[in-house]
Amino acid sequence: MKTLTSELDQGPHVNKQSTPEGENINNAVKKMQPELNGLNYTKDCLQDYYVISADAHVNEPFDMFASRVDKKFKDRMPHIEVDNEGRKWLRIEGLRPSRIREAPKEEGVSAEEFRSQHQQESASRPHLDATKGAMFQKQGGFDEERYLDMNYDGIDVDIVFPNKGLANWQSPDSVLNVEMCRVWNDWAYDTFNDNPRSYPAACIAPADIDAAVKEIERSAARGFHFAMMPPLLKEGGYNEAKYDRIWAALCDANIPVVFHAGTGKEPRTATGNGGAIINYVVHAMNTVVQPVVELCGSGVFDRYPKLKFSTIEAGAGWLPYTLQAMDFGSEAFAFWVSPNLKYKPSEYFRMHGHASFEIDDVAIASREAIGTQCLMWGNDYPHIEGCWPYSAAQVDKWTRMGVTEAEKRDILGMNAARLFNIPVPEQFV
Repeated sequence: MKTLTSELDQGPHVNKQSTPEGENINNAVKKMQPELNGLNYTKDCLQDYYVISADAHVNEPFDMFASRVDKKFKDRMPHIEVDNEGRKWLRIEGLRPSRIREAPKEEGVSAEEFRSQHQQESASRPHLDATKGAMFQKQGGFDEERYLDMNYDGIDVDIVFPNKGLANWQSPDSVLNVEMCRVWNDWAYDTFNDNPRSYPAACIAPADIDAAVKEIERSAARGFHFAMMPPLLKEGGYNEAKYDRIWAALCDANIPVVFHAGTGKEPRTATGNGGAIINYVVHAMNTVVQPVVELCGSGVFDRYPKLKFSTIEAGAGWLPYTLQAMDFGSEAFAFWVSPNLKYKPSEYFRMHGHASFEIDDVAIASREAIGTQCLMWGNDYPHIEGCWPYSAAQVDKWTRMGVTEAEKRDILGMNAARLFNIPVPEQFV
């Protein structure tokens, strides 16, 4: 792995071939490049660690799809409609319409105001009322403000996932999946290709295996460091042999694949009483269990020993039982288990798998049962369920729970650096 200094001297981590639109976006980021390239930025906290947030998001321009998609798909892109009563609805092909509930503007909080209040009035960070739904509603962009937010929360590098692009796999039409992934990848390439602090996902549509292999190869050639696929497929599972070509392409490209919770199928299945909680736990967080078991129980890693993967934004406290259940099942149902595996399913996970979490005391308490080398932390910026801008408080809690300095370094950054092949400054190695 190259050192950070050598990589920055030689150029960015993705090659620059921007469109005019991409060049304009990059100019906004370049205003701070001398500090970033020289690593002269100053973090407000977590200075003793090289922190890689393994789960962050970006608020793409709303016209990202419409301005870049092939014209034959233009009418099928996500869009907002207003009904006769003035209510706004987000329409995405493959999902039921979602009513947009806009928080009152007077309840919004600007990050600049928040930072200023913290610095002027108190040594502790102000409390935010999560029930108002308007916290930092303008954050999560791709300009200088993003990196001020990262500095404030102690983040050196973020692994960037879509917001609007989370809809890339929702349509039942695989052709549309492929086109939306291409658009996101092109936009992410143009937007982040000159920035050493942000590593965006390369979105891959597994419903079309030929197209998926080509997009993996194209993305790797452009310098993307990982591929993103949905945890749930419209039909079948990742244990099927037809996906071997995707695993082979990932191994050839030397990039891991990640499965972000709640993508691939409608995550808002439950309605009525408790619907929000049911959807969060069952139809979003729980979705990543399936690809973990499919990969670890099907012999994929015997065939592709270089393949690495991670679950994203699903916590990790569920892993001890899942690992135990896979091992128990492989023994209790040995007569029916096929193929014969070289290792226990749990061992495949500890050799090949990772899981990112934001706020998960259960994962921290059971880190030895999971394998500390498998855990990655992320602040889920700028989402309300994440821990930005209170990430340092989470690390303080880990200290009280007995997490060692070496474990903290791994969970906060080194594990992600190894998985995503991110260079680390010499002083943190």
